Amino acid sequence: MKKRASFGSLIALTLDAAQPEPLYQQLYEQLRGAIVGSRLPGGTRLPASRVLAQELKLSRNTVTSAYELLSNEGYILTRVGDGAYVANILPEDRLLPRKSSKADGPPPAASHPSLSARGRLLTELSVTAGPAQPVPFVADLPAFDAFPLHAWARLMVQSWRQVQPDMLGYADPAGYEPLRELISQHLKATRFLDCVGQDVIMTSGSQQSLDLLARVLLDHGDSVWVEEPGYVGTRSALIAAGARLVPVPVDGQGLLVSAGEMLEPRPRLIFITPSRQYPLGMTMSMERRKELLAFAEKSGAWIVEDDYDSEFRYHGTPLPAVQSLDRTGRVIYLGTFSKSLLPSFRLGFLVVPGYLARAFGNAKSVIDRHPSLLEQMTLLGFMQSGQFAAHIRRMRQLYEERQQVLIQEIERKLGGFLQITQAESGMHLVAELPDGVDDVSFCQAAKSWGVSVQPLSAYYTAEPRRNGVILGFAAIPPKSIVRGVERLAAAVASGQATPPARKLPPGPPVR
Repeated sequence: MKKRASFGSLIALTLDAAQPEPLYQQLYEQLRGAIVGSRLPGGTRLPASRVLAQELKLSRNTVTSAYELLSNEGYILTRVGDGAYVANILPEDRLLPRKSSKADGPPPAASHPSLSARGRLLTELSVTAGPAQPVPFVADLPAFDAFPLHAWARLMVQSWRQVQPDMLGYADPAGYEPLRELISQHLKATRFLDCVGQDVIMTSGSQQSLDLLARVLLDHGDSVWVEEPGYVGTRSALIAAGARLVPVPVDGQGLLVSAGEMLEPRPRLIFITPSRQYPLGMTMSMERRKELLAFAEKSGAWIVEDDYDSEFRYHGTPLPAVQSLDRTGRVIYLGTFSKSLLPSFRLGFLVVPGYLARAFGNAKSVIDRHPSLLEQMTLLGFMQSGQFAAHIRRMRQLYEERQQVLIQEIERKLGGFLQITQAESGMHLVAELPDGVDDVSFCQAAKSWGVSVQPLSAYYTAEPRRNGVILGFAAIPPKSIVRGVERLAAAVASGQATPPARKLPPGPPVR
């Protein structure tokens, strides 16, 4: 009886520990080559990581890391309890043009109808999908591994059972009234907001909230103060609406109101992240909040307060929301459940002054009629049962633990290279790079070692930009954090991650 050939010999795997490239990277590249070259056809089941590690005399972590890279890039699919399989549709296949006949092909380019000015603007925007999976060190994702999915599923089934025939048609565009009322009570208790249920407008998340704000409050060409640096998704939504962005610098107390007044004394709207400035992490001081409110009243500007990450403070007492200090009805509060629950649920909200509720409700109706009733009813049950508050408490503790693991590992393995700043709250850390190291090149090199970090300079629109990296930790289990820092340290030791700094190109257009 013939001896069965090993998996490695079938596809000619040759790994060399003497090479500078890590073994997991060699394994990843050779498996990827076998998949792309059809030596491993779609649907092929890969050996379990333990089995392949024994066969190749590697550590299991090495094989697991290679499999993670292949999975994250779409070359293999993992099925719980059933192992890993080669994907039938590869990333390269998605880039190929669809074959078409002359009969169904597009007309010549010269005959294409022209896009609108807004369409051309949208085409020019640099828009990328958010991170899908929690690889080290993606930011802006909650802990998928700690969400109570079974409890949520039970509540969803219960919600379906409560649905009455008169609830199956079109619903209130502003959202499910019992949920809106409960959210208003929650915000009064936790963020000291001055609001009632009718002031809450349910949305599918922060991006739709921004779109609504732009539709209701802005005309084409209106000026908007945005924080510098700031969240790219906010800027993209405002640019798409035809706003003229005015980047205003921040300091240790938050947005520099005096600098903004010099740049644009009469903005139509001011966008802030006062609880935890994105991405730098400082909290806007009470003095600066009062200064901003006084300026808004004097200039006639609206203030949009994005209160993301406010639930996750690990030290000190959080300041009340800016909206709670507003006495003239100028502050609109923006919230989301993408960070506290899961981004796939697409649940967010606005809290608007009562006299604006009708305008925002009508705008919501024009965009998509109303939010999904089932998800809203499920969230209502999750909050009424006390499970939402309990989940936030657990996540606050879990994220603080993961943050500490990341800080300790960086201090142990990269303490002379990365300098952590602003670690009191949030779901990511900012680390400064040494002088002379370019953060864009550093992040590109880190990616080749299987680590996802974002350059801080990308969040600026113009010079001067700070060099640094953003490291998410909330979604990353401790063992993966340790492996991720090891890879970063290896990238630094190899010299790949420390190219000399270069002059950065200008940031996204300011309109």
